[in-house]
Amino acid sequence: MSRVIEITELALRDAHQSLLATRMALDDMIPVCEDIDNAGYWSVECWGGATFDSCIRFLNEDPWERLRTFRKLLPKSRLQMLLRGQNLLGYRHYEDGVVQRFVEKSAENGMDVFRVFDALNDVRNLKTSIDAVKKTGKHAQGTICYTISPLHTVAAFAEMAQRLQEMGCDSICIKDMAGLLKPQPAYDLVKGIKQRCGASMLVHVHTHATTGVTLVSLMKAIEAGCDIVDTAVSSLSLGPGHNPTESLIELLEGTGYETRVDKERVLRVSSHFASIRPRYREFFSEFTGVDTEIFKSQIPGGMISNMESQLKGQGAADRLQEVLLEVPNVRKDAGYPPLVTPSSQIVGSQAVFNVLMGQYKVMTGEFADLMLGYYGSTLGEKNPEVLKKAEAQAKKPAITVRPADLLKPEWEQLSTAAHALEGNNGSDEDVLTYAMFPQVAPKFFKSRAEGRKNLGKDPAKKVPATKAPAAAAANEPGLAAKVNYVITLNGKEHRVTVAPEK
Repeated sequence: MSRVIEITELALRDAHQSLLATRMALDDMIPVCEDIDNAGYWSVECWGGATFDSCIRFLNEDPWERLRTFRKLLPKSRLQMLLRGQNLLGYRHYEDGVVQRFVEKSAENGMDVFRVFDALNDVRNLKTSIDAVKKTGKHAQGTICYTISPLHTVAAFAEMAQRLQEMGCDSICIKDMAGLLKPQPAYDLVKGIKQRCGASMLVHVHTHATTGVTLVSLMKAIEAGCDIVDTAVSSLSLGPGHNPTESLIELLEGTGYETRVDKERVLRVSSHFASIRPRYREFFSEFTGVDTEIFKSQIPGGMISNMESQLKGQGAADRLQEVLLEVPNVRKDAGYPPLVTPSSQIVGSQAVFNVLMGQYKVMTGEFADLMLGYYGSTLGEKNPEVLKKAEAQAKKPAITVRPADLLKPEWEQLSTAAHALEGNNGSDEDVLTYAMFPQVAPKFFKSRAEGRKNLGKDPAKKVPATKAPAAAAANEPGLAAKVNYVITLNGKEHRVTVAPEK
């Protein structure tokens, strides 16, 4: 008798986040919801990650309404989201009351499976979210961000899985955001978690296709006892995306494993997205093939494109290779954090600063906070010299407590500020939207009544290229030029003036 391998479909969230910069409009997803709902997936990932930000920043769409729409159109499906633990869907830590309220409202609006992760794998940053999910009666999936370092061993990951199990998690996800999970480590890791947590603990594997080896990794994970794997329909797969759903179905034929997924419905879904994908050509990732160099740099595809954009903005696009070589150095100095949002952007931006301006001559506020423990703890020790520079710049000490323990209750303050904004509808959901993105939400509330935007364009029409801002130089008599840099990190501009040493 064959063992059933369950599948989570990523087409409605991570697939287009990875390939189309999260710009896909809800109207282009609605037509395939019936087929997705009846295809037999274990869950459908459709919310969280960068979708919340993209909805209000680019698509003039209420993300809560998107969730309610999916709940209505996918009545048979478990809806799944990606939640950044204490960061929720923003880029800072929120106090526990806001985290609890966000989880409650997400469940109330239709969410079933909460994949909760922390960028540093600090389980202290997961506890409040997991407790809140359990309180709603929904499925709490504790997540291990997979990375490679001298310290990240099977034993260390299995221990983390056990701690997540003890917190009450219903399943454990191995989240491989950069395609680093090779076949044998995949087998060993799943085996290690099953041995540590028991055979009944559901193990779910998420990986990207970037390095070209991970379809084999999924097979080895299945052989080791993995219960659920993530895939995306073929028209929204590969490159910096994921492995194709259809390929996994075919791969399992004759192996003693099978899925319960209806391939004909999957093909119809894939055909639909193949027809609309060309309209989003403007947002295509430039990386479309295989890159095994990622095994050295460990840099996710989205992180590379972010660094490329920063360098182009400074007229230094030719220095990308220097930055790629600097990233592992910065990561080691910071205690080997996994490279996933927001740590990937923080480490990547600091590597750009180091290459353009000299080793830690300028430090972003976010990187200083990472060094000082304000994002949580890392598995490795921090470089003491860099730590000292971070303390001097930030003018505050390093901490070892859970960062959220330092935060004061903020719901009332957020609520007052949000309700004062034009276009706010008075709901807790609008307060949470404001809490996540206080710079973007006011504009969205004002324009929400105008309706959703669809950024897809007729592929026959050429899309004009947008120019990146050039670095400006201000010359002073007798001195070499000062250079003003504007580097954007997570939507926040950092203005830095660099002058030559005298």
